[in-house]
Amino acid sequence: MSSSISCIRSFSRQYLPVLLLWIMGVGTAQAQSDSVRSLARRFNQYQQQTLQEKLYLHLDRPLYLTGETMWFKVYAVDGTYAQPLAQSAVVYVEVLDKNRRAVLQGKVPLAKAIGQGSFQLPSSLNSGSYTVRAYTSWMKNFSPEYYFHSPVTIVNTARASGVVSTLDTASYDVHFFPEGGNLVRGIASKVAFKVTDRAGRSIPVVGTLLDAQGKSLTTFKTLRFGMGAFTFTPAAEAAYTAVLKLPSGRIVSRKLPAVYRAGYVMHLEEAGLQQIRIVVQTTDADADRVDLLGHARQQLTTATSAPIRNGQAEFLINKATLSEGISHFTVFNHRHQPVCERLYFQRPKQQLTIKAQLDKGQYATRQKVNLQLTTATASQPLPANLSVAVYRLDSLAAPAPSITSYLWLASDLKGMVENPDYYFTSTEPEAAAATENLMLTHGWSRFRWEDVLANRLPAFQYLPELQSHLVRGRITHQGTGQPAPDITAYLSSPSRLIRLANSISARDGSIQFEVDDFYGTRDIVVQTNTQHDSTYAVEIFSPFSQQYATGVFSSVFTPYPRFKNAFTQRHVQAQVQNAYFRRYNNLYTLPDTDSLAFYGMPDERYMLDDYTRFKTLEEVLREYVPGVKVRIKKDGFHFTVLDNPNRSIFSDPPLVLLDGMPVFNTNRIMAMDPLKIQKLEVLDSRYFQGRSMYSGIVSFTTYKGNLDGFPLDPKALVQEYEGMQLQREFYAPRYETPAQQQSRLPDLRNLLYWNPAVTTTSAARALEFYTSDQPGMYQVVVQGLAANGLSGSTSLAFEVSQAL
Repeated sequence: MSSSISCIRSFSRQYLPVLLLWIMGVGTAQAQSDSVRSLARRFNQYQQQTLQEKLYLHLDRPLYLTGETMWFKVYAVDGTYAQPLAQSAVVYVEVLDKNRRAVLQGKVPLAKAIGQGSFQLPSSLNSGSYTVRAYTSWMKNFSPEYYFHSPVTIVNTARASGVVSTLDTASYDVHFFPEGGNLVRGIASKVAFKVTDRAGRSIPVVGTLLDAQGKSLTTFKTLRFGMGAFTFTPAAEAAYTAVLKLPSGRIVSRKLPAVYRAGYVMHLEEAGLQQIRIVVQTTDADADRVDLLGHARQQLTTATSAPIRNGQAEFLINKATLSEGISHFTVFNHRHQPVCERLYFQRPKQQLTIKAQLDKGQYATRQKVNLQLTTATASQPLPANLSVAVYRLDSLAAPAPSITSYLWLASDLKGMVENPDYYFTSTEPEAAAATENLMLTHGWSRFRWEDVLANRLPAFQYLPELQSHLVRGRITHQGTGQPAPDITAYLSSPSRLIRLANSISARDGSIQFEVDDFYGTRDIVVQTNTQHDSTYAVEIFSPFSQQYATGVFSSVFTPYPRFKNAFTQRHVQAQVQNAYFRRYNNLYTLPDTDSLAFYGMPDERYMLDDYTRFKTLEEVLREYVPGVKVRIKKDGFHFTVLDNPNRSIFSDPPLVLLDGMPVFNTNRIMAMDPLKIQKLEVLDSRYFQGRSMYSGIVSFTTYKGNLDGFPLDPKALVQEYEGMQLQREFYAPRYETPAQQQSRLPDLRNLLYWNPAVTTTSAARALEFYTSDQPGMYQVVVQGLAANGLSGSTSLAFEVSQAL
């Protein structure tokens, strides 16, 4: 027994320190694992509740003249997998000037995640650089940086030569971006930089880094698109200065970001073909570990932890575990605080391959062009939805970003990215370094880590428009302006299509109406039941966002003298086209609408011309409308409707409509001339609409559907409201017969063809169009998206000659 105890004691003395170290190591590893799991869990919870939408607009051209039509197609995808997302039924499209003022606005209907629209550019626009932006109602819950943005140039040739640039050409934007976020004393840091002029155009520079005493530490220069990088080790918390030499020879100096006494620095580098290495250095004496989370478009790909030894932690990450596109790597300290962030880009390995083939390489004027399109992956055909534009190339045009470069790159970066297609197509040796510089200078997240860690969701003020457009407003007390909750409001737009929407105000007085089949500009009538609620005021809000992104707006476009001939030519072309083809500018495809009233088939319907026409409505109702009972009390006429299902009469009055507009004062409707009314419908049962219940419905329809002079209640809000865009038809002449080919009408079209609704199958899709009277080089641009999220684009050029 004593021998056994002695052995145990001996074992304990020999192995207890090792055992304790092992237990402590297990405990530390467990704590690290728990820490990472906690971060990952919070991230996933946040991501699952904040679905992101992305939009891409294929604009038919990058440059327009006033008087021309801007055509566009909308692709809607989810923000994680870039697959078509049929969540929203409406997209809001705006053209903004340099002052962020909307010069054109439109609501474009979406069906199955695609839509199409257009703007007629008014002659009142000044020549300049504009921004086209687009978003949905749901996207308004998040930062306006998420909205689609694309620069376009609009030229008013009638006064282009008189445009004076307000651009301060002597001013430049110079920004420095330490890798990971901060400069820390004593730790080597990679610092990226970007130099642009006030118009956002990149500037090539060479520079020198100076310390506080003016000593030169290193030299550097831009690589691509005004971006570059250099490495140095801050020796003190003093200020460092970069001296830059511009192409003009001018010298400018800018301060670097502040140097911190303590903190964290991260560095990402390639570790062979299959891995990347992330090194984290810190001067924090209390730091024992760091956690690393990696995600791409809010999809978690990396969650790991590493100990800090000698002030440094290292991570090796297999590229195969990362998603395609942009990955965000965030470093957290032992207090769960984000301390560094870095972006990394992987080109998508698989894209939608679009092949476009012309039957010729050169065409005569007014000749047919045959175009064949096929879509596939690397191994097999893949059906896709495409949009096709064919326009004349000139010295004024610049390429627009493709759908792939936008969805997988530009949409996840802050600010405008110059030539995003370069990062997908370039095979130059410097392309990798240029991509790194882009990641370092455009770092940005679609969320705040503070919100994720605190389990704090954004305030979802705007609902997604799942079926149709939502008209939003507010009800207040007329005297005090205070919100009026639990008040029922009615929205109608008088017409022969009987539509009515209602809403009960929330605690803050807000109301919203879901309107169907609302196209074009129409008058709306919004009112409460004035027989009961006579002290309320109603206002309707604009659905367009009042929040604006930063760094995406260009300055005034300057018509350089070398473009004079091009301007003159385009001016003549535009004037000729407007003179001879203006009538084709406003051809519309009318949408399919349901002519049935919102309440469905009525129980009784009377076409009054089929009956004896009496002089008063009282006689009409009493003589041959058995479902409506007319009673006269001290305050005038009252209606009640038969409750046929229960074989009784409703005790409450019915909903009375005139051309779809509620009428709460029965005396007014009874005073109307019955000869103005064409149709009368009665619903003799209860009808539920939203949270409202009607004790039957009595609906009068005039011949014109415009109320025909009926006096509106003075408390009703009458407002002109623009609904969704009608679909404008693209017109292009055809030259199939000798008579058409010999027509003396000039054809100076710059845009030969626009088709936003091209679908492909396993077989080739054939398209055809005709050239115009303008010789020159023309560009075919095709953008497309498949149902599985693969996107692609292609372009090719052909020549049109006067005679062949």
